[in-house]
This record gives sequence, C-alpha cells and structure tokens, in this order.
Amino acid sequence: MSSEDVGQQLSTSPASKLRTREDGSLNVMASIGGVRGLAEASLPAALFLVIFVVTDDLTPALVVALGVAGVFAAGRLLQRGPLVQSLSGLVGVGVCAAAALTTGDGRDFYAPGFFINGVYIVAFIVSILVRWPMIGILFGLVRGEGTEWRHDVLKRRRYAAATWIITFVMAARLIVQVPFYLADDVASLGVARLVMGMPLYALALWVCWMITRPQPQIGRESAS
Repeated sequence: MSSEDVGQQLSTSPASKLRTREDGSLNVMASIGGVRGLAEASLPAALFLVIFVVTDDLTPALVVALGVAGVFAAGRLLQRGPLVQSLSGLVGVGVCAAAALTTGDGRDFYAPGFFINGVYIVAFIVSILVRWPMIGILFGLVRGEGTEWRHDVLKRRRYAAATWIITFVMAARLIVQVPFYLADDVASLGVARLVMGMPLYALALWVCWMITRPQPQIGRESAS
C-alpha cells in the first residue's frame, strides 16, 4: 500500500465504494473511482518517484506530490464532495511525506504503507478465524445479504476464500517491497508499489466478486 492507502483509513466504509451494474456484476472501474480515482491514487506517488530518482532531492519530490494531492482535494471540495473523503488522499500523502521528512530518507515515503498492510493482514486473518470473513461483511452489504450468508456454509467458505485472496495480495506486497526498502532501492520500491497498488487491488477485487457471486437457482419446474 502507498500514500493513498493511508488516506483511505480516513474515508468511508469500503463497501460504500463498491459499484455494481444493473445485471449485478461488479463494476471494477467505478469501484476504484474511475479514471479520476486511479489518477488520485497513483499520480502523487508516481510524480514523487520520478522527481526523487531524477534529482535525488527529497524536497521538490515531496512538494510536487503534496501539490498534486492538494489539487485533487480542492477539486473534490469545490464539487462539494464529503469532507473526509475529499481530504483523505491529501492526508495520506501528508503522512508519507512527514515520514520521509522525519528521517530525511526518500524510501521512508513508502514506510507507512508497510504498517497499514500489516494491520490489514492481521485484521483479515482474525476475521476468517472468527468466521466473520471481511469480504463477506463488505460484499454482504452491497448484495443486500446483510449477515444472512453466515448461515450458509458454502457462502461462508467462499467469502473466507475471497478474504484469503486479499490477504495474500497484501502479504505479497510486503514480500516483494520490503527487500527493496532494506536494500535502499527506491526506484524498484516505487515501481513495485505502483504496480501492486490500485491495479492489483482491482484485479483481486474482481476475482473475489466472481468466486463469491450468487449461484443461479435451478427452477423447481425443471426439477419436477
């Protein structure tokens, strides 16, 4: 996770961001906020990476990243978007910028994301162990199932499997990115963070939706 993930902790429930089509399928692009959402999630970190790698100077890289995040936040505020959701991206970049400024090390721009990933991994695993898989809670709200799915063993197992998928994605981020951090390879770390950020999340979200989608009911007439 990167700066946008830190900001997402201050936004509304993830379930409120999921969007479905009229046929009940998941609209992945709409769920991540469309092209605008993708840009807001990726552009500040991408510009930070490019400027820092080219100049080897932390200050201009942070200024540009914060400036772009501020423009996005201002745009949403002008459109009268929810205050917390509008400012979450800016706050996320701000937290990452503060971490880098505190140590004077560019790689620490990405450090807060490691802690956020760790918290998510623990929370998701615990949710599976107590038989309240997180993906079931989120998708259940979107599908109008509430918590009724918990009484269906097959559904509960599928939601648990989907939660494991998201957990694996977050663990994979740490497995790939932490070695780059320890090696002080900011370029590779930044590229990995971008690739394994929103694009990988969108793919995992779609896979989770597909494996947990309601199964078509066989008509009683055909069975009789």
